[in-house]
Amino acid sequence: MIYLDYQATTPLAPEAREAMLRWLGGPESETFGNPHSPHRMGRMAAAAVEAAREQVAALMPSGGRTLFTSGATEALNMVLLGSEGDVLTFATEHAAVLDCQRAVEAQGRRFTVLPVLPDGRADLDALQAAITPKVGLVAIMAVNNEIGVVHPLEEAIAIARESGAKVLVDAVQALGRLALTPSRPPLAPDFIAVSGHKIHGPKGIGALWMAQGASIQPLVHGGGQEASLRSGTLSPALCAGLGAACRVAAEGMEAQMFHVKHLWNIARDLFADWDLNGSAGHRWHGNLNIRRDGLDVARLMSDCRQVMFSAGSACASGSGRPSHVLRALGLTEAQAKSSIRLGFGRYTTAADLESAAAMLNAAAKEQGL
Repeated sequence: MIYLDYQATTPLAPEAREAMLRWLGGPESETFGNPHSPHRMGRMAAAAVEAAREQVAALMPSGGRTLFTSGATEALNMVLLGSEGDVLTFATEHAAVLDCQRAVEAQGRRFTVLPVLPDGRADLDALQAAITPKVGLVAIMAVNNEIGVVHPLEEAIAIARESGAKVLVDAVQALGRLALTPSRPPLAPDFIAVSGHKIHGPKGIGALWMAQGASIQPLVHGGGQEASLRSGTLSPALCAGLGAACRVAAEGMEAQMFHVKHLWNIARDLFADWDLNGSAGHRWHGNLNIRRDGLDVARLMSDCRQVMFSAGSACASGSGRPSHVLRALGLTEAQAKSSIRLGFGRYTTAADLESAAAMLNAAAKEQGL
């Protein structure tokens, strides 16, 4: 099996697994305590949670606070539904943002979806034209999950600041890969949402970073364990796993960027006859979204069952609809449906790419392409 679906999820890092095992204690251990209990076992668990919180916060801008969530979807929903004012976002955002439109509008707030440029980057002119003093929040990805395009975050934040709007960044695909600290400190986001399983951590855990002074209304009630903004008992094991994954990512970020860029160059040569979707220059190089006009992707997947790749976002897999991201770039429905996404990263080898390319190219040739 060759795994090339790093945007959907990543293999659990051994360091994250080891960190989690200690807090999956059985009845004979002292590590199964509720981190919100006042006794010694509870304080031990709470200390593990706080240590993990510091490890996650180390990848965020300085200052602010970090809240644990069940994942980025919850974190994004918390901000979108718990903030004030109208919302502006972009057509290539994740469903966790776009599908909040009805809920936001039910609160009496406008939710406007802006276009992107043909290369997939945010249309800043459209943002400038749409923003008004009534806009309370601009939601924008750091790195697109389907095509890997990196958005001009600092420019978008500068436009939002002019009207007093706050900025929510979906950093799921950027955390541990690209620095989230802006080159110009005043242009840091107000909110950053991340997810554990996209950074070699466990599934079921994520985080929301909030800048100093940023505030939202709670989405979940019933205890207020996380700064009175999120209720529910935290899992020390999941928190520890995410913390360890963030620590490993921080320590190896430069090496990973070099490794992934090397794999990208190999992959571009191996798939030279395919068309690239999205910007070639402004991107995370672990995401290769390509197409062959006329390609039957379902048949390709059936013929190449040893290669784990995607036809789009895992969240929309099986819907039968063409990718909303690719359509937003101006691709036809047929072109969108003839595209595939290859995702690679820390544990991918050049041999993996070469073997996968041989199978995928051979299968495409069998289709007469």
